[in-house]
Amino acid sequence: MKEPKTKVPRILFATALLACVIPLCAQESSSTGPAYTAATIVNSATSNAEALAPNTIATIYGTNLSYETGVASGQPAAGGVPGSLTGVQVFVAGQPAGLYYVSPKQINFLIPPDLRPGLVDLFVARDGVAGPATLIELKEASPGLFESAQGIAVATHADGSVVTKAHPARRGETISVYGTGFGPTTPYQAISAPAPITDLSSFHLLLNKTGVPASSILKVFVAPATPGLYQATFKLPKSVGANPEIRVAIGAQLSPPNVNLPLE
Repeated sequence: MKEPKTKVPRILFATALLACVIPLCAQESSSTGPAYTAATIVNSATSNAEALAPNTIATIYGTNLSYETGVASGQPAAGGVPGSLTGVQVFVAGQPAGLYYVSPKQINFLIPPDLRPGLVDLFVARDGVAGPATLIELKEASPGLFESAQGIAVATHADGSVVTKAHPARRGETISVYGTGFGPTTPYQAISAPAPITDLSSFHLLLNKTGVPASSILKVFVAPATPGLYQATFKLPKSVGANPEIRVAIGAQLSPPNVNLPLE
């Protein structure tokens, strides 16, 4: 059922969304309507159906999700992504979610940032035909790090260049890593300026299971141009070993293991 993961594209400036929303949740899905289950709605960074939270980029895998492929592009409108692409909408707790990408078998979307933890309903609507209403559970945070290749964290040097095996990070260097599901921000949505996470003291970075000192974690935020994409900027300890495993912890929630940072 799954397509290869699609990287989150640039965001479309949405000049207008639909003028009205028909209560599609009352309709029954036809045999050719959108098809998916709770198990195929996952955190885009971790592919885990049990790791969902507000302000998290998520993916729906299924069939008949859209008639064509659509990609958000351009500039954001008030910190948001379009609520409709190629006639497709995703509703979470009754709200139209922002859409990054839609195709017949995959949708990348943003779980609305103003929701609270708990069970919420979700359904996909395609040109007036609704898929099944499905319950998903939202946690306060569901951290995951995006990967540039299998097992390699997306990271950048201070000059913005990408950290790779050929261009690794160095001990003592300040770098940034990128993920989703890092928890609430203040304000809850980045509009014209970055929105930092609400409780920086709850955020921890682990390198080979050893925490990076809190004083070395400089900022963790979501930028207006990339809703749901968190950036954590920190200074690498001088004592860390080569190519360490990197994980994010927010309270009791921990990003998956076996993701490494190129470092020498």
